[in-house]
Amino acid sequence: MDSRFGLRSVLNFAIVLFVLALAAVGCARPGLVEPASAPGTGDTEASLDITVSIVPQKYFVERIGGEYVAVNVMVLPGNNPATYEPKPEQLKALSSADAYVSIGVPFETVWLPKIAAANERMVIVDSIAEIERMPMSAHEHGEDRADEEDEHAEGAPDPHVWLSPSLVKVQSQAIYRALIELDPAHEDAYRANLDAFVADIDALEADIRDTLGDLENNKFMVFHPSWGYLARDFGLEQIAIEVGGQEPSAAELARLIQQAKQEEIRVIFAQPEFSTRDAETIAQEIDGQVLLVSPLAADWLANLRQVAESFARVLGQ
Repeated sequence: MDSRFGLRSVLNFAIVLFVLALAAVGCARPGLVEPASAPGTGDTEASLDITVSIVPQKYFVERIGGEYVAVNVMVLPGNNPATYEPKPEQLKALSSADAYVSIGVPFETVWLPKIAAANERMVIVDSIAEIERMPMSAHEHGEDRADEEDEHAEGAPDPHVWLSPSLVKVQSQAIYRALIELDPAHEDAYRANLDAFVADIDALEADIRDTLGDLENNKFMVFHPSWGYLARDFGLEQIAIEVGGQEPSAAELARLIQQAKQEEIRVIFAQPEFSTRDAETIAQEIDGQVLLVSPLAADWLANLRQVAESFARVLGQ
């Protein structure tokens, strides 16, 4: 048989197969894209789009929402929630968000109205609506500060409500109610996740009470007063260097050094988001050290347990 005839037959057969394949595609509905599953179908690609202010809230929402949520954080890691300015692309991304969960950190005062305006259909969830915040703890100011500055610093509500396990349970209830309103089909899953999270928080509270029990000294010094709620919940006393965004004057710094010596404080706690200069000055004067602890860690549960252990070591359990 002529080899050219054989080659021609093979080519013709291939062309026929190609035409048949095109015909099969043409029979499909042209231009039709299968719609994404609505929340409740189990398709994680159609998860609720939730934005939160700070990193620990991402942990809360994910613990309750599980596979049915996709969480974005506004205040990116390493930034200060008091002074953060959202990036244009973050505000633009809110156009597809189903909800924004606020927590009362200072940047929200200016930006929350703009955040809400970015997407009129987005639900704004006030996770601290049922929480009565305590005043920000402050050190003794001297006469070298204006009275109005003192009143502002001492009267401002403490925003660090995510550092109290009991208050996180309140916030979790608010998140749960928002999720079942947005996605009632998965109420049972959200309820089960919430119950499991609350059980973990209860265990955390018990562990911290054991860790911080019978301390030789219950006073600790920090640069920024992040730990007031934790101190209140577990019988500690926080002594803050900086309050209300105001660093101490030279006279106040001298008083803090004297107080640290009187209280036999040897460790000054600071956090990565703030300057450690004043903390290091005090530590040097008391022959102590600066220890970094973060209130904004991603793994909230593990972080609080670790912070409690650090306090216990320093305070002499």
